Amino acid sequence: MTDGLTIIIADDHPLFRGAMRQAISGLDGQPSVIEAGDFAAARQAAEDNPGADLLLLDLTMPGVSGLSGLIALRAEFPSLPVMIVSAHDEPATIGRALDLGASGFLSKSSGIDDIRAGIETVIAGNIFTPKGFVRGMEHEPEVADLLKRLQTLTPQQSRVLSMLGEGLLNKQIAYELGVSEATIKAHVSAILLKLNVDSRTQAVIQLGKIGAVAA
Repeated sequence: MTDGLTIIIADDHPLFRGAMRQAISGLDGQPSVIEAGDFAAARQAAEDNPGADLLLLDLTMPGVSGLSGLIALRAEFPSLPVMIVSAHDEPATIGRALDLGASGFLSKSSGIDDIRAGIETVIAGNIFTPKGFVRGMEHEPEVADLLKRLQTLTPQQSRVLSMLGEGLLNKQIAYELGVSEATIKAHVSAILLKLNVDSRTQAVIQLGKIGAVAA
């Protein structure tokens, strides 16, 4: 089942990447593992390996924090399954990650057997969540509305919003994406309209409500 697989591990802690690599090495077929220590490297790994089977994403690492990284990756690489691996495993965080397109959620406290089971579940096309988690409706109406609005963003708008969450200026975002500052201004205007807010600051505050940016 796992022959020829390519799995990307995106986490800024080398020891944890090593533990994940050890868990993956126990899968049948010795999957190929690519490690990324920050969000830029994770994005590059996804771009360089279009046939990758799974990306394991930490919620907090250099270049990104919270669910904004998931939003950006799901927008840019819609065919790449992304499983969140985080110590922040509260039911609300898990549910919101799934609502934003995660294929699964692994707690960092998981044992090797659970990690392997999670990876195999997602690769088989199913959703994996920690034992005992019951997916329910979002209890906060404002957050539920925000999640729906975020899902209307285009891939490029999602990337721009993620960068806004990191505090980048329009000219910095333009440089990173290789487009004009005017193009970024147009994206920001569209994002504000879709999120029903009046400023980029309010957009970032909205992201904070779902744990998509650093507290």
